Amino acid sequence: MAVAGAEDTVDDDSLYVLTAVLLTPAQFPSVLGDDYPAACQALSLEPYAEGYGLVLGQDSDGARWTVVVDDVSLVAVAIASWDCGMEYDLSPDEHSVIAALPGWPLAVAVAAPGVPAPHDPAREEGDRPPLAPPDMGAWGPAQRRLGADEVALRWAQWRGQIDDAEAQSSPDAPDAGSRGPRERVRRVLEQARAYVESSPPPGRVRSSFAPGGARMLRADGPGWSLVARTDDMAFLLLDEEPGEVVPVGRGPELPGL
Repeated sequence: MAVAGAEDTVDDDSLYVLTAVLLTPAQFPSVLGDDYPAACQALSLEPYAEGYGLVLGQDSDGARWTVVVDDVSLVAVAIASWDCGMEYDLSPDEHSVIAALPGWPLAVAVAAPGVPAPHDPAREEGDRPPLAPPDMGAWGPAQRRLGADEVALRWAQWRGQIDDAEAQSSPDAPDAGSRGPRERVRRVLEQARAYVESSPPPGRVRSSFAPGGARMLRADGPGWSLVARTDDMAFLLLDEEPGEVVPVGRGPELPGL
């Protein structure tokens, strides 16, 4: 499948590129799974250490396609260029294409001009169901992970809602709330600490830069997602607490973890 740049005319053998994302152990769409192998499994891909690039676009009929390529560096350069406001013609070589999957796993807010509106390609017997973003009107693991991504992205905004006294309080400290939430927080922290003793699958814990020389940590587990800064507090999202963001005070134990 050829890939056309934004300035090109889309023909029957081309894909109009709208966006792209990385699928690697260090960076992958959280909506697909708690870790890198799970994300690959959602797309029927082998979890190779080198990873993949996912190119999202439309064909000449307007159908949605996710093209999987093994040229990770090319996709990374394109994403970095776009993030800087620069144009970049992402045109993977056809030999780098691993698979062309119907649909998009993520919500895409733009569409290709000059072609029909985005829609799933026609299915034939035996075809896999088209990929689709999760229903944000419901609550489940995918929505929980996307919520954690949003907290990490807007850390300062969420942190600003917590006063310093609450940020320094331990989750084991008695408070006016019910015992249930505290027990769930302790359970999650115990499971996160188990990752120190036994390495989890690749991508289950991810680290990125944060201001002041700190690191932003994202960790996921069965039914929970954690967002924390190494110099500050943490936030938890739980499957059993729909739509809630639970603050976890730094206390005496969180720094060591």
